[in-house]
Amino acid sequence: MSNNRRRRQSLPAEPITLNIERLSHEGRGVARNDGKIAFVDGALPGETVTAVYTSRRSQFDELNLKEVIVAAPNRINPPCAVAGICGGCLLQHLHSDGQLAHKQQVLIDQLKHTAHITQFEVLPAMASVSQSYRRKARLAVRYVHKKGEVLVGFREKANTFITNMNYCTTLVEPVGKLIAPLRKLLFSLEGCRDIPQIEVAVGETASVETGKLDSVLRVTLTLRHLQPLSETDTDRLKVFSDEHQIEWYLQSGGPDTIVRLWPQSGDEQLHYYLPGELGDIKMSFYPGDFTQVNAEINRRMILQAISLLDLQPDDRVLDLFCGLGNFSLPMAKRCASVTGVEGSQDMVERAAINASNNQLSNTAFYAADLFTEFDKAGWAVPEYSKILLDPPRSGAIEIVSRIRDLLPEVIVYVSCNPATLARDAAELEKQGYKMTHAGVMDMFPHTGHVESMARFKRIR
Repeated sequence: MSNNRRRRQSLPAEPITLNIERLSHEGRGVARNDGKIAFVDGALPGETVTAVYTSRRSQFDELNLKEVIVAAPNRINPPCAVAGICGGCLLQHLHSDGQLAHKQQVLIDQLKHTAHITQFEVLPAMASVSQSYRRKARLAVRYVHKKGEVLVGFREKANTFITNMNYCTTLVEPVGKLIAPLRKLLFSLEGCRDIPQIEVAVGETASVETGKLDSVLRVTLTLRHLQPLSETDTDRLKVFSDEHQIEWYLQSGGPDTIVRLWPQSGDEQLHYYLPGELGDIKMSFYPGDFTQVNAEINRRMILQAISLLDLQPDDRVLDLFCGLGNFSLPMAKRCASVTGVEGSQDMVERAAINASNNQLSNTAFYAADLFTEFDKAGWAVPEYSKILLDPPRSGAIEIVSRIRDLLPEVIVYVSCNPATLARDAAELEKQGYKMTHAGVMDMFPHTGHVESMARFKRIR
């Protein structure tokens, strides 16, 4: 049968009844349907549900939940009205304790099945508030001619449509409540058809304890526009800025085209703070820079990494994928020296300036492609007692396979993908390291995203 004919096949319209056995790693219910695996979006283990087909393949089916006949004890009513549609969250129907347990189990399963590692201390799962936590986001924008309106928000699950939403419960509150006003504003602009997205970046105006972070938020929005904006449009953006106490940046092309629009005066950079035992550090960044989305988890994550490294005054630490110096600067407060390496020259320069602004003279930062430039790098020498790794989703197999060139005593690996962490952990064990601790950190509540941390000790 041709691919075209398969695509023309209609799906069964009638709902089917399924008993959900478990959750898949990405958070979908898993059942058996005539001997074939069925993934049911929105269903939970232990439930009996009806569901409708969204696709049928040779090895598995995909369905959407229609009705819950027998509900799981940990099912809750989502706090968001569009939770069943929006792709920004996948697990709002599962109690936060259940979400955390699921993510911890995903990590344990990956380590067991991929790396064959089962003997380690499971770190307590790290959680924070599950609402109004998100400081960084990319909101899609689309003018819809047939409806005579502009949509602003996250894309729907499994397609490119933008969710019809007016509020977001996961974005920090000053941003979450801006969705409806932004839709109205953008619809009024002459250039509304040429605006594809808005980038959200939130900083802090002062150093406060974690429980008071909501009181010191500074919101910036970067408007991506494909055509130059008219003076009338920029004037409307300025009025909106004053009314809602946000700052506008404009982006006409790549990241290097981001410019401040309004207010005209003020600090070009945003800031976040790492107070108290983190070293009383002020971190500066630009709206387009990468920063962690969850301020509370970030603070606790840094403290946990420092604890697992057990930093001593004579330690020399290598921080790979160091970014702005999020880990580098707090570590430098506790050891002899920190060397940070990052692929972006701009980020390396930011890290060096952050170190200088915080009166740290025991740091050095280098720009390098960590996947290809390991051999030639002057920093890649066996003089570090400890290493912190915080790689992208693709992991760090190129580095861990060469770890004997550095021979650190302790490695702390911060991961945003348990599959690549497990793969790299298996390689580290081949290289003479043993995993001693691992656990998850719920950086992105209500999503299938699993952030984790693991500690490895060299075996002599």
